[in-house]
Amino acid sequence: MTYKRTFKKKSPHFLRNAILALFAFIFILAVIIGFRTYHIYQSELPSFEQLHNIEPSLNTKIYDRNGLLLKEFYSENRVLTPYKDIPQILLDMVLAAEDREFYDHWGINIRRTAIVAINNIAHFKIMAGASTVTQQLSRMLFLSQKQTYERKIKEALTAIKLERTYSKNEILEMYLNQYYFSRGAYGIAAASHMLFSKRVGELDLNDCAILVGLLRGPNINSPFNNPDKTLKARNRVLYSYYDWGGINEETYDSLVKEPLKINPPQEKVGTAPYFTETIRRYILDKYGESVLYSGGLKVYTSLDTRLQKAAEQALYKKIDSIQARIERTYPLSNQHYSTYLPDTVDEFGDSILVYKKVQGAFIALDNENGDVLVMVGGRSFEESEWNRAYQATLQPGSAFKPFLYTACIDNGYKTTDIVDDNPIVLDIPGAKQWRPHNYDYKFKGPITLRDALRMSRNLVSARLILKITPQEAIFYAKRMGITTPLDPVPSIAIGSEEVRLVEIVSAFSTFPNKGIHIPYRLVHRIVDRYGKVLEENTAVQKEEVLSAQTAYIMVDMMRSVLSPGGTGQRALWMGFTRPAGGKTGTTDNFCDNWFIGYTPQISAGTWVGFDEKTSLGRNQDGAKNGVPVWTEFMLAAHDSLPIMDFEEPDGIVHVDVCLESGEIATDRCIDVRNEVFIEGTEPTTTCRLHPSRGLYVPHTTQNNDMIPEDTTDERVHF
Repeated sequence: MTYKRTFKKKSPHFLRNAILALFAFIFILAVIIGFRTYHIYQSELPSFEQLHNIEPSLNTKIYDRNGLLLKEFYSENRVLTPYKDIPQILLDMVLAAEDREFYDHWGINIRRTAIVAINNIAHFKIMAGASTVTQQLSRMLFLSQKQTYERKIKEALTAIKLERTYSKNEILEMYLNQYYFSRGAYGIAAASHMLFSKRVGELDLNDCAILVGLLRGPNINSPFNNPDKTLKARNRVLYSYYDWGGINEETYDSLVKEPLKINPPQEKVGTAPYFTETIRRYILDKYGESVLYSGGLKVYTSLDTRLQKAAEQALYKKIDSIQARIERTYPLSNQHYSTYLPDTVDEFGDSILVYKKVQGAFIALDNENGDVLVMVGGRSFEESEWNRAYQATLQPGSAFKPFLYTACIDNGYKTTDIVDDNPIVLDIPGAKQWRPHNYDYKFKGPITLRDALRMSRNLVSARLILKITPQEAIFYAKRMGITTPLDPVPSIAIGSEEVRLVEIVSAFSTFPNKGIHIPYRLVHRIVDRYGKVLEENTAVQKEEVLSAQTAYIMVDMMRSVLSPGGTGQRALWMGFTRPAGGKTGTTDNFCDNWFIGYTPQISAGTWVGFDEKTSLGRNQDGAKNGVPVWTEFMLAAHDSLPIMDFEEPDGIVHVDVCLESGEIATDRCIDVRNEVFIEGTEPTTTCRLHPSRGLYVPHTTQNNDMIPEDTTDERVHF
C-alpha cells in the first residue's frame, strides 16, 4: 500500500505577512541605527566648541637675549606651518595619494567607500581603505586607532562636523601639521628637519614623495627602520602623482630610479645645556608639565650666546689641561684619582677603572641688571646634568673673605689698620682645636688690612673673625645675596661654609654697583602661543645693602688683589689691564680652586675641582687655575665694551699714609701709600715714627703691634 505525500500551498496572506515582517525588521533596524547615529552625533562626538578650539601641541622655544634659539622642549616635536608656506607639490601629492576628490566631498566619499567595500568583500580581505583626509584628521584629533565599526561611524560623523567648521585649505593645513611622521616628529616642519635637515619651503619632489609615503605607515615606512619599504612607498606616491597628472612620464621614470636620499641632522644637546635645563625646571615648577611640553611658549632669556662660547672655551681648555697633567703624574692605580665605572666590565668580567674627571663651572652677570650672561655647569652635560654653577654648594675658601672684610670696613675698620699675621690656636668648646695656617705656612707679622686681603693671609682673617664675630660676617653675606645655610663658626673666615657659585658672583656684583644688590635674572619674558605675555621681568630689582662708601673701599682693596704681588696678578700677566677687582679662593689640600672678579660692567666667577674632595695637586690654587679662566673670558667679554673706571662716591677722601704707623706720611716716611678712607675716618696726625726735621715729637711708647716677626702660637679661647 503506498501513500502519497501532499503539500498544502501557502496562502498569499502568509507571503504578504512575511514581507511586511521583513520590512518591519529593516525599518526597526534602521530606526535603531539612526537613533544610535543621532545619539553619537549629539553626545559622543567633539562639540563645535572643541572643533573651534583645536590646539595642537607646540614646542616651547628658549631664546638668548639676542633672539637666538637655544633649545626646544616638547612632547610632540611640532612647529606649525601655515597653509601658504606649504609647497604646492606637497599638497598635490597628498591629494593624489590619499584623497583625489578632497575638494568635491563633504567629509566622507560615498562613492569611494562603496567601491572599496565591494572590492574588500570580493577578495575576502581588506585591500584598501576609504578614509578621506578629513576622516584621518578626525581620527588624529579626537579618536583612537582601534579598528571597530563604531569608531568608523564616529570618524565619518566627526569628519562631517569638521567640514562644517573649517575650510578645505584649513583642513589640509591641520592634517599636515598634526600627522605623526615617526621619531617624535609631528607635522611636516618637524619631519622635514628630522629627515632632510630642511625647512618645509626647501623640499623637492623626492623629499615630498618620501614624506607622503610615510602617511600610510610612519613607523613601517620609516627610512630609519625599513629603507627598502620607504623606497617602495616613495615610488607608489610618485606613480599616484604621475597618474594624477602632476608629472609627466619622463620625470616619473627618472625619479623612481633615484636612490633614497635623507640627511638627518646631527644630534645636539643645544647651546648652553646647563642654562636651558635650569630654564626648563623653572617653567616646569611654575607653569606645569603640559604648558612646558605642549604650550608653544617663547621664552626670552638673559644668556649671551657669544659670551657663553667664550666661557666654555676658556674653562674647558683649563680643565682639560689639569686632567692631562693628573693622568701624566698619577698612575691609574692611584685610588685618589681613579674610580670604577658603574655597571661596566671588561672582557675578563672585571669592573673598568678610569680616571676621575676634573670638573669646572662658570657664571657671568651683567652688573647693570643682574642678567646671567653665561652659565657653564660642568665639563659635559651628556656625562652629568648636575649643575655645579647653579645647584652645587661648595666651599669657597678665601673667596669668602670679602664678606668678612666688608663687615670690618662697615664697622669702622680702615684699610691701614694693622693686624698680626702670626700663628693662632682657637679652643672651641665641643670641637677640635682649630689651628689655621697661611697658604705658604709662613708669617709676615704686623700687616695692613689691604695687604692681608691682597695676599690672602688666613691668620689675619682668623683674628678679624674673633673681633667682629662669625654672626656679623654671616649677616653681611646674607644681605648681599648668599642664601645657603652658614654656621657661625670661626673657620667661616677662610671659607669653610658652602655657597653656590651663582650666588657668590651675584653678591660680589654689589661692590661695583656701589652697594646696590641686584638679584640675578634668568628670564626676561615668556609669551604663549597666542602672543599673550605670561611673565615680564623688565624692571630691575635693586636693594641698597651697603653704603656706597663701604662698597667703594672694598672695590679699592680688591683691586689690589689683581695688582703686582696680589694673588690675582696673573690677570695682569695675561694682558687684562682694565680696572677690576676680585678674590681668589683655595680650600684645604688644593681641592677647590676659585676666582670671583668684576669690572664696572661684568661680574664673573669660576670654580675648578673634582666632584669629590680630591686634591688637584700640590700648589694647584685659585691663582693658577681660576684666574686664567676668568681672565681669558673677561678679555673676550670686554673686547667691544668701553673702558670704564669704578665711580667714586661722595664722602671718600685720599691720604698719603705711612704704612708703618698708619698716620699721615711725612717726607721721611719710607713705605708710603695713597690710601682711601670714608670721610671722617682718615688719620689726622702726622707720622710719629718718621717726623719731619724740626718737628717736635712728644715722647711716646712705640705701638706694641709693631714687633718683629714672631712664630709663637697665640692661644685664644672662643
